[in-house]
Amino acid sequence: MSLDFSLSMEFDTGGPEPYHPELFSANITSNLGEMADEAGIYTALWRPYELTEDGSFPTAGELIPLLENGLKKLKEDPSYYRQFDSPNGWGMYDNFVPFVEKVLDACKQHPKATVETYI
Repeated sequence: MSLDFSLSMEFDTGGPEPYHPELFSANITSNLGEMADEAGIYTALWRPYELTEDGSFPTAGELIPLLENGLKKLKEDPSYYRQFDSPNGWGMYDNFVPFVEKVLDACKQHPKATVETYI
């Protein structure tokens, strides 16, 4: 299993269906769920709809402080987080940190975009 994380916008162009372009997309193994949970960013990445009262997906801007905090934790204590590396090699700290950096950067570039996740 894996996590597909994306940012998109919806525009009414006057046609029969709204235009829904994807602005960013990234994928990573779900084997990193425990590491993400320990860093406090599991919900932000895997289940962001749990962050809103109505269960809708939040905007990218709403995730920025959570991701910044989690990334800081990850970088401050790599040896602690490496204990959550997957024994089979599919889900490693050295892959997760760049993924979080990339997602955070995309959220900063598109703070009004809607976050969508698929597991």
